[in-house]
Amino acid sequence: MKRNFFRVLLGVCSFLPLVVSAQQNPVTTLSGQQLRVPTSSVPFLNFTPDARSGALGEAGVALGDADANAIFWNPSKLVFAKQDKGASISYTPWLRELIGDMYYTYLSGYSKVGKNSVIGGSLMYFDLGTVDFTTATGVAAGTFNSREYAVTASFVQRLSQNFSLGVDLKYLNSNLAAGSANPGLKPGATAAADISAFYRNEARDNATGKGLGWAFGGMLSNLGGRINYGGLEQYYIPTNLRLGTGLTFYTDQYNKFNFVIDVNKLMVPTPPSTTVVGGQTVILAGQPTNRNYFSAVFGSFADAPGGFSEELKEFTISTGVEYWYNDQFAARVGYFNESNEKGGRKYVTTGLGLRLQNRFGVDFSYLLPINQGNPLAQTFRISLLINFNKGNPVLGDEEASNDDSDSN
Repeated sequence: MKRNFFRVLLGVCSFLPLVVSAQQNPVTTLSGQQLRVPTSSVPFLNFTPDARSGALGEAGVALGDADANAIFWNPSKLVFAKQDKGASISYTPWLRELIGDMYYTYLSGYSKVGKNSVIGGSLMYFDLGTVDFTTATGVAAGTFNSREYAVTASFVQRLSQNFSLGVDLKYLNSNLAAGSANPGLKPGATAAADISAFYRNEARDNATGKGLGWAFGGMLSNLGGRINYGGLEQYYIPTNLRLGTGLTFYTDQYNKFNFVIDVNKLMVPTPPSTTVVGGQTVILAGQPTNRNYFSAVFGSFADAPGGFSEELKEFTISTGVEYWYNDQFAARVGYFNESNEKGGRKYVTTGLGLRLQNRFGVDFSYLLPINQGNPLAQTFRISLLINFNKGNPVLGDEEASNDDSDSN
């Protein structure tokens, strides 16, 4: 299906529904009130790729029972995966209510290297659909298939029995219309890195299966250079800080509940409060968005014109509950919340999961927006998983202690 190029741009920016264009008009209004919404280029880097976390309000940084999709959420979890090797492919039609031919897909895989190391990789591909170009007089000027992708390589190291660190290196490319109707437009490309950490522990009775497990995770993602499309402007990529925790309640040998919560902060500049004096834009409060990279990214925790109270509104909250029976069937529900002044995304998520013979799995999720007219309405995700061989359980206390002694 062919669409006008500007409708595609609108569709991309609808990831933050109140924002029309991050570069042209970063300050929008709602009922006469100025809204300062932090935005970035290539927002697809932060799209939830898989159906499991998609059903849990888009939470996943500390979610246990890691699979290959952990490369996106927190690769540090993979050293605690029950399987030695795994892969996953996910598919999501994007903004079905707005533009019918956009989708993204995510392919990921990992392999344990010894007992304490993991390597992995992933590909995120975002297809923005086929677009029509016309001249100022309405004459057809050709078509183009806009697309973006990111390739990631991961390495994870277990540092102690319950703690691990991971690092990702990625290359991303954004080709919105290079070589088509606008000869000055080029593909944007840059490199980035992710840093992650994970801690988990549990107290469980071996006889009854009852007990508790708890986990903490954090990930700083998309830390890298700005992106350029052939002009003089350079745009921030969506550097993001994700912190979360998870609690597992084992009711017996067969039933368990996972409770997860994530807090996210988009680490890009907040648009300042401005006015026009004598034809010149003057900043009343806040800081200019086009400033030193490290000042812009790490200063994003203290650059909101409204101070600390406004900074808090820039955090989003994802929370979910997952029920498992015998590690074979799962039912999930979640909720995502964002301040009305910072984008206003609010929706309920739900989904199911199935695992067969510890080798194959399928997950499905569906999004239910709170507000009418939300372009994310009817978003669904489906993920297929495969484990290439059944691995050994994570090292127990005694075995880990013996390994530590041997290393000394």
